Amino acid sequence: MSNTSLLSEAARSFLAAPPAYLDPGSGSFLLQLLLAGILGGLFVVKMSWSRIKGFFRRMFGRGQNPDEHGR
Repeated sequence: MSNTSLLSEAARSFLAAPPAYLDPGSGSFLLQLLLAGILGGLFVVKMSWSRIKGFFRRMFGRGQNPDEHGR
């Protein structure tokens, strides 16, 4: 089998309609997975917000420097 026919067969198999059936519950399940991932990520950010702020303050040099406050 030549490379061209192999490539065209692969493209045809990817572009063809999938043989699987998605029932209405699948969309609901995928939506729940998406929402759980987003909310889980937001929870992780909330719980470690002070560490994230400290990292960026150290990175951009906006830390507590005694000379800035006139002490």
